Amino acid sequence: MAVVAPAAEEGCPVLSVENVDVRFGGIQALKSVSLNVHMGEICGLIGPNGAGKTTLFNCITRLSTVATGTIRLNGQPIETLPPRQVIRSGIARTFQNLGIYVGMTVLENVMLGAHHISGGCFIDALVRPRHSWQREQEIERRCRDILADLGLEDVADVAAGSLPYATQKRMEIARALASRPTLLLLDEPAGGLTHGEVTEFGALVSRVREAYGVTVVLIEHHMGLVMSLCDRVEVFHLGRNLASGRPEEVRTNPAVINAYLGRSR
Repeated sequence: MAVVAPAAEEGCPVLSVENVDVRFGGIQALKSVSLNVHMGEICGLIGPNGAGKTTLFNCITRLSTVATGTIRLNGQPIETLPPRQVIRSGIARTFQNLGIYVGMTVLENVMLGAHHISGGCFIDALVRPRHSWQREQEIERRCRDILADLGLEDVADVAAGSLPYATQKRMEIARALASRPTLLLLDEPAGGLTHGEVTEFGALVSRVREAYGVTVVLIEHHMGLVMSLCDRVEVFHLGRNLASGRPEEVRTNPAVINAYLGRSR
């Protein structure tokens, strides 16, 4: 049985990170990091390489362990949940390096996202084959609808490995949406894209936010995309919070300029 994502408590953030520390041996990767992301926001995480941005995503999705602190989704602690339970609670993620199955079709790749929350298993298929078949048909219909929404219906039955890189990126978004997330984490989604493709990708993320009602947090080094797309920006430096605010506020913050350029303006 699929686990229903926790309902948001009135007024609480969709994502709340409170005083999170992460250590890898003697290295402290995150130091008392805190942030709140509210429903419907597109929040950008920026900072130099090694600032701790991807480490935070890994903590949220339980690929890394929190030493101290709390991470909440819709008010419910998730920092000790198993990774699969985190997905079922309503979090989906893309990675810097595309995690696609090149020999499978686009549709099959996207359906994998739905299977994370479907609750089906091999035994169920043996015991209740008709029920399993009906569930698969419903998953396929829903995934084809997602592909249509993202302009991928014409390549649904094409091998994923044969697609252009930008199209594979869109497919990853489709697969994430197939798990019915309330929170979508995008790790450097503009990496490897041309200027025109970055513009199209920003428009796609905005449409996804509106059409699917998701809250988005993205790690990104493409400042043009961050400044045009994000409602709010969080800046990390050396594993700590450095600044937070609207894009125009962060862009002119002396501490942010110093962290990126090594000097104040």
